Amino acid sequence: MHMDLVAALDIGGTKIAGALVDDRGRLLLRAQRPTLAQEDGETVMGAVEEVLGELTASAPWPRVRAVGIGSAGPVDRSRGTVSPVNVPGWRGFPLVDRVRAVTGELPVELIGDGVAITAAEHWQGAAQGHDNALGMVVSTGVGGGLILGGELHPGPTGNAGHIGHISVDLDGDPCPCGARGCVERIASGPNIARRALAEGWRPGADGDATAAAVARAARAGDPVAIASFERAAQALAAGIAATATLVEIDIAVIGGGVAKAGDVLFTPLRRALRDYATLSFVQGLTVAPASMGTDAGLVGAAAAALRVGPGVNGVRRQAV
Repeated sequence: MHMDLVAALDIGGTKIAGALVDDRGRLLLRAQRPTLAQEDGETVMGAVEEVLGELTASAPWPRVRAVGIGSAGPVDRSRGTVSPVNVPGWRGFPLVDRVRAVTGELPVELIGDGVAITAAEHWQGAAQGHDNALGMVVSTGVGGGLILGGELHPGPTGNAGHIGHISVDLDGDPCPCGARGCVERIASGPNIARRALAEGWRPGADGDATAAAVARAARAGDPVAIASFERAAQALAAGIAATATLVEIDIAVIGGGVAKAGDVLFTPLRRALRDYATLSFVQGLTVAPASMGTDAGLVGAAAAALRVGPGVNGVRRQAV
């Protein structure tokens, strides 16, 4: 007997990826298009429709029972709309309705990309086996999602766990979100590089001024680069500890480009966490690097679809 499938969409500022996924999280068929994020909203939607067109035209499509979408945000799960910061042509864009126009009356679940990656890490990655977890993406921005009581907790709009906009510096720099001293304003890749440059670090001969270059300099012993990563780690630790104190998570899984710095980030982060996670019920909190890689968004979107799809022929909603 053929098991049922779900369709997954992973929508970001660079690419729109789609896949047909089985109940074990295996990607059976893929499609991808560039986002063309600076074009108008209909052009971007055209790329989504092309990806969906490849999926719906495939032989396994009749076995698809639900659609999951993980999108750059903000998203509004309750309304089915998206307003990705990095896709200016989409503001309150009715993505769920437009996807349904292609896929028919299948159930559609929309969540933010940080929530999707969290779902993937809980289902198959570094948070597997943990009933209460925080997933994080530390990259151009800082996002996240929550697993509570063994289940994905996207919240009413699909943005729950967005740790990047917890304020950890009450008098800190203004954040583009409108608040001050957000985790993202300190710990995202561009802000790690910005701080290092402001404190006197200079790129090498190749001119690379990204956080990855700062990480290489820190690994080589540059004190300014080290300090910039330590400040980022402190901000992350404060945000993680606050989240753990609020909802009693026991693990934080961190992915994204900045996490690729490895020990340059994780060593000061674990050290700083001891200073912030001080109450007895959060002292066992651990941090771990994400393990799902570039497929995390698709696997997480599939996990979201499994939550809403009919539980027949082996589609196991409890698996996510």
